[in-house]
Amino acid sequence: MTEFKNRIFGCAVVKAINSNYNADFSGQPRTLPSGIVYATDKAFKYMIKRYLKDVYPEERILNFKRLKSEFKPYDLAETYEYLFNTKVSEDKLDVIAKNLLSCIDIRFFGTTFAPKGTSIKNKNVSIHGPVQINHGVNIWRENNIFTEQILSPFRNPGEEDSEDKQATTLGRQSKLEEGHYLHHFSINPYNLEDIVDIAAEGRQTLSDEDIDKLKEGMKRGVTWYDSASKAGCENEMLVWVQLREGSKIVLPNFICLIDLLQEKEDGKCVYDFSKLKEKLHEFPDDIETIEVYYNKQTTTLQNLPENAIQMDI
Repeated sequence: MTEFKNRIFGCAVVKAINSNYNADFSGQPRTLPSGIVYATDKAFKYMIKRYLKDVYPEERILNFKRLKSEFKPYDLAETYEYLFNTKVSEDKLDVIAKNLLSCIDIRFFGTTFAPKGTSIKNKNVSIHGPVQINHGVNIWRENNIFTEQILSPFRNPGEEDSEDKQATTLGRQSKLEEGHYLHHFSINPYNLEDIVDIAAEGRQTLSDEDIDKLKEGMKRGVTWYDSASKAGCENEMLVWVQLREGSKIVLPNFICLIDLLQEKEDGKCVYDFSKLKEKLHEFPDDIETIEVYYNKQTTTLQNLPENAIQMDI
């Protein structure tokens, strides 16, 4: 496999209609102190990992919840043994590093590997992931959260003569009326250099094939994953700016460079790329490709860079 060496900047936009893309522990869509709705980077990473797990089952994924027969989750040392058929206490650090790099999520997002156990000492490994994803912030003009009551088909337990025991359980669920979460991201394959130098012979590095799968997960992961709370969430747009190998430029957060107009046109969301276009004009010799994937049925783009390639998401 060919090692991938280009740096990338971009953003992924997730649309949520009457949905709850990323809830806090109270079940509400997450909000900043200002009241603006947001989603963690973990929410988007989970969608990518879930997609890769389903579509590419041959790929190892370390950081994913697995349950034992008694429905208890594996701990980190047990997950290592499950994936690699060896105990972490018996492996040297270079072998542990090699094994971790065989997991596609580690080659993307890195990890802090710190297993616990009486027989496990000095086995901690920290990997700086090439793919860094920011929290997704709602860039739509409104942040309207609503809560609705729901009923269970089962009655309440309790005292035999109580009124509550004769009624079915009452619950609540909260959703966002409309949101467009913009996750800025960057990719720097050189983040893996230190751990690759430590890892045993035969270790894997970030490859062209990995990047193709990452891009696929970024385009489809949210739409792929469906649940009662996530119904109404979908991948709306992916912007991918790939730099030439060796370029040293740094681009600002794309939330400052792409505007979502606050009025729709013919029912479609309109994204204005004027600021991104102006910024990229400053670095004509550093940009290798500009790719924009979007849902043409629901989205319109304005003022794209002249050399931007447009494709369906």
